[in-house]
Amino acid sequence: MSVSQTTLESQLKSELDAEYVSVTDTSGGCGQNFEVVIVSEMFAGQSTLQRHRLVNNKVKSLISQLHAFSQKTFTPAEWAKRQAA
Repeated sequence: MSVSQTTLESQLKSELDAEYVSVTDTSGGCGQNFEVVIVSEMFAGQSTLQRHRLVNNKVKSLISQLHAFSQKTFTPAEWAKRQAA
């Protein structure tokens, strides 16, 4: 069973109250490997490990169906600074 890019994006946005989510299928279309970028205020004051655990807990039913899941997490301020660079 594969996970669709749209399903993963939608779930990440709703579960994390994210203002920006980018989901890239790196599996060649089979829906088994994804790289995601998530921008959410929920990450404020959290370490990278805490952020990743939060994401993993929020979408664990989808992640359990994947072969690989890579994530980059940013607060809105971090994302704005990164985009300006």
